[in-house]
Amino acid sequence: MPKISIVVPCFNENEVIETFHTTLVETLDAALLPEDLGRPGDGTAAGRDAYEICYVDDGSTDGTRERLRRLAETDVRARYTSFSRNFGKESAMLAGLRMTRGDAVVIMDADLQHPPELIPRMLELHSHGYDQVIAQRDRTGEGLIRATVSQAYYKLVRRAMDVEVIDGAGDFRLLSRRAVNALLTLPESNRFSKGLFSWIGFDTVTFTYENVERAAGSSKWGGRRLINYGIDGLLSFNSRPLRLAIHTGLWLVLSALAYAVWIVVNVLVSGVDTPGYATLIAAMAGLGGIQIATLGVIGEYVGRIYHESKRRPHYVIRETDETTMPTTPKATAAAGLRERQP
Repeated sequence: MPKISIVVPCFNENEVIETFHTTLVETLDAALLPEDLGRPGDGTAAGRDAYEICYVDDGSTDGTRERLRRLAETDVRARYTSFSRNFGKESAMLAGLRMTRGDAVVIMDADLQHPPELIPRMLELHSHGYDQVIAQRDRTGEGLIRATVSQAYYKLVRRAMDVEVIDGAGDFRLLSRRAVNALLTLPESNRFSKGLFSWIGFDTVTFTYENVERAAGSSKWGGRRLINYGIDGLLSFNSRPLRLAIHTGLWLVLSALAYAVWIVVNVLVSGVDTPGYATLIAAMAGLGGIQIATLGVIGEYVGRIYHESKRRPHYVIRETDETTMPTTPKATAAAGLRERQP
């Protein structure tokens, strides 16, 4: 059984995956293997027991799957699972965690924005008893608008969410085996891993590293996806938006009552007066907007309940390097539904 497992979700990383693999293997060999135990792919027991690399192809369309297949054929430490389509990074991370066998697991991206040379530092901190070691990136090189919006978002979620989410702390982290096992017991379909990592608890330590540009290719996270991801985070770990709707409704009732009292007093003091048409229209438009927004919030929660109630698997597997796959309904539900081969 390997001591360390590396989980690498991939989506259209054809340009960089081999460079990433070479860099990662060199770093892990230098940190975990004495020089006399050979190089990657030699098949030695010591090499296999030191670490494994679990790649998950999230339905790539650029040849990433073929490159992962070749890596698994030439390097005994590389394993891979390929999805039938793009199911999203959350599903890819879940599949990778299910693949792991190591005593500790490191989750990282394949674009080299998560520097492999930080893994030895993670392992050192893990040896001190920490179950989660988080690499927190700074915002060097980010645009002013994106950095400002991100900081404002994290301030908001720290107030709204029931768990703590650290600004700059993403998926690049080390998890102990018991932390991984705790994550795998969580059954929800709408997964927000940043919140789940915090929810499971355990002893956690954080260190900061300088933000790194992608080695090749382009980011898969555009503005729209980031906004949707941020909304998922806000709704996944709290019901405060619903309470806010209740508080807003109560406040409007009190405001309307106060306004009605003011009109009555004004009539008694100054005589009959017709309220302004503009005031009436503004009030109706404002109340209508609040009602629509409230219905949207309720709809988001109802939609999540509906999605969870269908209990679909998180992903469908196209192929894997494994020679055997679960075939029973229970095992299939636990590991993802494998696509039937013709």
